[in-house]
Amino acid sequence: MRGAAAGGDADSKTLIRRIERALEAAVPVARKEEPAPLFRALRYAVFPGGKRLRPLLCLLSNRAVGGTVTEALPAAVALELIHCYSLVHDDLPAMDDDALRRGRPSCHVAFGEALAILAGDALLTLAFEHVAAESPPHCAAPLVEEIAKAAGVAGMVGGQAADVLAVKKGARSEARVNWIHEHKTAALIRAAVRCGVLAARSKEKYLEPADRFGRHLGIVFQIVDDLIGRSGDPRVAGKPVGRDERRGKLTYPSVVGEARARRRVEQGTERAVSSARQLPHPAELERLALQMKERVS
Repeated sequence: MRGAAAGGDADSKTLIRRIERALEAAVPVARKEEPAPLFRALRYAVFPGGKRLRPLLCLLSNRAVGGTVTEALPAAVALELIHCYSLVHDDLPAMDDDALRRGRPSCHVAFGEALAILAGDALLTLAFEHVAAESPPHCAAPLVEEIAKAAGVAGMVGGQAADVLAVKKGARSEARVNWIHEHKTAALIRAAVRCGVLAARSKEKYLEPADRFGRHLGIVFQIVDDLIGRSGDPRVAGKPVGRDERRGKLTYPSVVGEARARRRVEQGTERAVSSARQLPHPAELERLALQMKERVS
């Protein structure tokens, strides 16, 4: 669940600036009173962020069905807080044991393991507090349920557990790597797209094509991430390349080969674009999907 491509057009950049302002307002600043180090760890985990793919997807899918940014912004913030928490916990010695994140020391290296764990816990709970309190009444409960499913045992956490167990057991198959990444990575991306639609009043009829778009895009994202992490630019990966495979982690290229992984990127992108075109205003989602593919073209 590392960095991602985001829309490069001026309109997407405007949305990202709005996301940044909303995150700034949502995440507590460091204070003089206790626990000041925890507040600093929270800010360190969230700022400066990556490409903000998940919140951007939430806002773009909301606009794709004729919604308004304001109604989807609380869910967008919550999704990014959960993503940031997952990165903090992913990097811990008991998990991926990564000392670098986004080109700088991981949270547990900078603040110690205990504070990093607590910072992740705090970001997770803050996410649900924010989406429940700030979302419009018509969508607050559905958004909380959607995000909880995607982030929990049926989604991201379940996928993370399966990833850890696969390394220990040496289980290597295409079906296994698919299952892991559909849950560990794609679930939250898929939820971001669904949340954008759920936040748009009376737009549930578009959930099915939006869901397909999010599912295909989530898998494409993970394969692209695996390809970059295998032999790409360390500055793009934000950490040394090739490390996952040296540690026996399941990746698409290690299981199916690089050529087949690249074909899956092409196929998944085509399917994502086709699904997006069933929405009223698909152009921004189409553009983002194509930009993601181009990172390994």
